[in-house]
Amino acid sequence: MTHPDVLAPAKLGPITLRNRIIKSATFEGRTPNALVTDDLIEFHRRPSAGGVGMTTVAYCAVAPEGRTEYGQLWMRPEVVPGLRRLTDAVHAEGAAASAQIGHAGPVANAKSNGLTALAPSASFNPMSMKVTRAATIDDIARITAAHADAARIAIEGGFDAVEIHFGHNYFASSFLSPKLNHRKDSYGGSLENRARMVRETALAVREAVGDRIAVLAKLNMDDGVPGGFWIDEAIAVARWLEADGGLDALELTMGSSLLNPMYLFRGDAPVHEFAEAMTQPVVKLGVKMVGRQFIRAYPYEPLFMLEQARQIRAAVTMPLVLLGGVTDKAGMDTAMAEGFEFVAMARALLREPDLVNRIAADERARSLCIHCNKCMPTIFSGARCVLVDRG
Repeated sequence: MTHPDVLAPAKLGPITLRNRIIKSATFEGRTPNALVTDDLIEFHRRPSAGGVGMTTVAYCAVAPEGRTEYGQLWMRPEVVPGLRRLTDAVHAEGAAASAQIGHAGPVANAKSNGLTALAPSASFNPMSMKVTRAATIDDIARITAAHADAARIAIEGGFDAVEIHFGHNYFASSFLSPKLNHRKDSYGGSLENRARMVRETALAVREAVGDRIAVLAKLNMDDGVPGGFWIDEAIAVARWLEADGGLDALELTMGSSLLNPMYLFRGDAPVHEFAEAMTQPVVKLGVKMVGRQFIRAYPYEPLFMLEQARQIRAAVTMPLVLLGGVTDKAGMDTAMAEGFEFVAMARALLREPDLVNRIAADERARSLCIHCNKCMPTIFSGARCVLVDRG
């Protein structure tokens, strides 16, 4: 049986991409005043010129307290002119633009934001040294509505798609986690209750945008945390989201930015670089002393999310985006043969924004990314990824 050509045009909801390769959301650290900068525009122009079908701007918070730190972009009327400049630059290179919208929830840095972080249940965040507050029903309704408002702003800003963040134990994902969600109301307890916020948010965004843009969601397959959200529950949630009809595609992911961040990335764990990037002395010292317990290393292998993603693929018929260790044409072809409609690349494009064009010219081309993960701490300084010689 033949499979789709990953380099050929493909439909994604109401839009058509020039190929099936998406630049996945990777926090850029290039919005010091929570507004679009020339540096952010260039960050996304480069992979667009380099051949991707769509680039994803991350992370577009839907509310001020939903930022992971104070300088992060959040969706409000003041950002529209800058967003329009960004999407114009991406479109000029032939690519589409997607805005990742979401609320950081317990991952938000309350100290940096000067606002109390929200979560399904109250807990202590060691990174901000602050207690998160349990979200009220009114908070949940406000944040759900804020996702819809953010999607409308994305349309004003010229985006072709939005990607709702349902992963990494951000607000929506934390509701899915039985480890983080200890609520006794209609948003806690059973999986159906824990999934309520995710489902309501997807439908609110769809109602806001109709078929004017594509709507994707980034969904955890598992948190990588004992007692957290795992693949069996992810299968059920994916089926519900498909049945609800609010989404055009799911991008599959894993890991917890709050409790186990390296489970998502695989490869080296640059604890020293993370510690040096911390601005708070107590946090810097803490990372140096006990960072290895939190920033754990997991061996890298190509297509490292494929095993779990196959189980989602077998459960739903909606379009799926395979993320994780996609670095060459062979991996892309494997994804297509396995029934995935799109692939997403992250670190490989940070290292080489023109990698897709190289692959199109020579399908034997290999990524130069060595999975050292030293690109991760650079978001605090705005530095670019450089090849690190590991000897």
